[in-house]
Amino acid sequence: MYLNHLSLTNFRSLTRLDIDIPRRAVLLVGSNAQGKTSVLEAIYFLAAFTSFQTHVDRQIVNFHEAKNPLAVTRLVADYQRGKTKHHLEARLILEPTGVNGQRLRKEILLDGVKRHANDVIGHFNAVIFVPQMSQIIEGGPDERRRYLNLALAQAVPAYARALGEYSQALTQRNALLKGLNERGGDSNQLQVWDETLVKFGAQIILWRIQAVQEIERFASRIHHELTRGTEILRLAYEPAYDPLPKPNGQFGLKLDTVIDRSSIELDEIQDGFLEKLKSIRSEEIARGVTTIGPHRDDLRFVINKADVSDYGSRGQLRTTLLALKLAEVEWMKERTGEWPVILLDEVMAELDMNRRADLLKYVGKGEQVLFTTTDLSLFSQEFTSESDIWDVSGGVVQPRK
Repeated sequence: MYLNHLSLTNFRSLTRLDIDIPRRAVLLVGSNAQGKTSVLEAIYFLAAFTSFQTHVDRQIVNFHEAKNPLAVTRLVADYQRGKTKHHLEARLILEPTGVNGQRLRKEILLDGVKRHANDVIGHFNAVIFVPQMSQIIEGGPDERRRYLNLALAQAVPAYARALGEYSQALTQRNALLKGLNERGGDSNQLQVWDETLVKFGAQIILWRIQAVQEIERFASRIHHELTRGTEILRLAYEPAYDPLPKPNGQFGLKLDTVIDRSSIELDEIQDGFLEKLKSIRSEEIARGVTTIGPHRDDLRFVINKADVSDYGSRGQLRTTLLALKLAEVEWMKERTGEWPVILLDEVMAELDMNRRADLLKYVGKGEQVLFTTTDLSLFSQEFTSESDIWDVSGGVVQPRK
């Protein structure tokens, strides 16, 4: 998979960009705050229909354009998947509503046909790596759940739709739990939402079990190579509802315990999840909130039996994150049959000389990779000579001749 052409209108500081993209490495060079990262952000947005920089879509609308009563941001990509060419367009429309108000409307068109975002995610694939993604490891469980959701949404066609249905059911169930807590009533009203939550939640749990084990297979190997065989990386998926029965009297398992959930079937997860919800119903009514399910899952990173977020050095954290993102690239290729477009923002400055060489070796396997950098000397002369160089200044992108 690779991009042929990218067109942007009023995206962040890029008021207008219309450029062909070569099928090899591209180095976007310029000082900070000139628009380099915005190019990568726009490409990733066309893969995930959300930004890795913000949870609020309206923030990516050009600041000056957003002051108008009606503002439109457009992202258009021509790309090839397999032997077929496609045209993808995303529109973010800020339109007037009420008195001096605005609402954001998102439109997605694939090959000229309007589609729901959840049905298009994964048609174009991209993997992005930025230094602040260390929050996947250092931050709270919500950061790790977001990482899993964004990766799975691209690689598993039905994942985004199932996650949306689960989130809606969760909102309704929580509202009912709160009402039962405050006003009382028949707790059997929860049954319909329990069943919906279980239907989609169990599927999400199963997909996450499979994905974490598959990504771990790649990440462990890559990390072993990056550390020259001195460290062993393991990914530990911690579902809030764990379908794996625990031994009698055992409340939990140590973090360094290897847990194999690969043999668990979907119906087992559904039956156990539903039974668990019934058993804690009175507790959840008392708390007014759903306490178990994929919305409370976590993912931990373990090196030589120690949690990286608690005991890892800065070097170990960077190496773990690098191994994770490179593993995501290979996992997505295995899942979809296509190499994703690889987007790397100021990554070379974060790595030592050996890690830079390792990174360039790995990304060379892919179809297309875009780097941003303030310093071309971080790349080998051989790599730069085989790459296209784009200068970025003041929101203007100019290919170097």
